[in-house]
Amino acid sequence: MNTISQTAEYALRAVVCLAARPERHLTTREIAEITQVPADYLSKVLQTLVRGKIVRSRRGLGGGFTLCCKAGELTILDVVAVVDPIQRIRECPLHLEAHRDALCPLHRRLDEAMAAIEDSLRNTTLAEIMSDPDDHVPLGRVAPEDGSWGGAGGS
Repeated sequence: MNTISQTAEYALRAVVCLAARPERHLTTREIAEITQVPADYLSKVLQTLVRGKIVRSRRGLGGGFTLCCKAGELTILDVVAVVDPIQRIRECPLHLEAHRDALCPLHRRLDEAMAAIEDSLRNTTLAEIMSDPDDHVPLGRVAPEDGSWGGAGGS
């Protein structure tokens, strides 16, 4: 069972990539290579993140994408909510008359689980997942300091 969609996963990969390189504007192609996300799909995700004010874009020579805020100010829920919000259960999915005023025990518990996930994402910043003590760089390869794109570094 996937808790978040592939689109949300790709968005998180992109913002982690940008947060790891706050001094640079990265192009869609660079982000796609680092995060191992298809460039066409990533382009759409990045535009959604721009509209959601998670990242900013700059055209022209030296242009590309950067985060709108510091990694410590951005929660995982901020990112997920922009590209594919978590769906809570507000009414009986079966539209049963007996469940018109309250969720049945099953759907109430499923909604409680979704609320717990949402709360966890709300209380986790991008900086926290990037500084995880197991020292893995999340979601793709990392460029060396010299700017070349070779080598592996992530999980």
